[in-house]
Amino acid sequence: MTSQAADRPEPVGVTRRSKITPEREQEFYDAVLEQLRECGYDSVTMEGIAASTRCSKSTLYRQWKTKPQFVAAALRSHRRTRCIDTGSLADDLREAARAAGELSGRDTKLLQALVHAAPQDPELQRALREALVEPEIAALKEIIRRGVERGEVPADHPALEYIPAQMFGVLRIRPVLEGEYADPDYLVRFVEAAVLPALGLT
Repeated sequence: MTSQAADRPEPVGVTRRSKITPEREQEFYDAVLEQLRECGYDSVTMEGIAASTRCSKSTLYRQWKTKPQFVAAALRSHRRTRCIDTGSLADDLREAARAAGELSGRDTKLLQALVHAAPQDPELQRALREALVEPEIAALKEIIRRGVERGEVPADHPALEYIPAQMFGVLRIRPVLEGEYADPDYLVRFVEAAVLPALGLT
């Protein structure tokens, strides 16, 4: 088999047992995410990832078939869960803001890199939501649920449904308005100045 044939993507119906270790797989994913942040989606290529991770293109094509599938898998590997429970709704929201701020540069870069590509690919869009959006919304909803159960805020308070939009909105818009990411200090101040007063909390 020539090297050219070896680098050609496998036919869709062909499946082979993966010999990639979990550690090596994560190395590939990290390389994809780093290139997304630094170069944007259009500049990420299977060839570039193969070169940066010192593997053959055929290895990547056998495992992931296409670039969108590869990027989607890398995003899902990035998914994380948070468990914030200070016993106070106000402090939980402060901690959630601080945690989001610590990752805001890396996550915002990913969102910016995929904002144009994701709507064109349903799998990529689902992976983006699963990795960066849904875990954060779920964590905020859990924080709110506990606050309601403790009686800190009424379940029908009109401001509750807007908390995720507020948090995501400020993360996305500060780089546009001020040219800076929403760091922990900025997000905590935002929560204290805008979110807590809207809920009647201090």
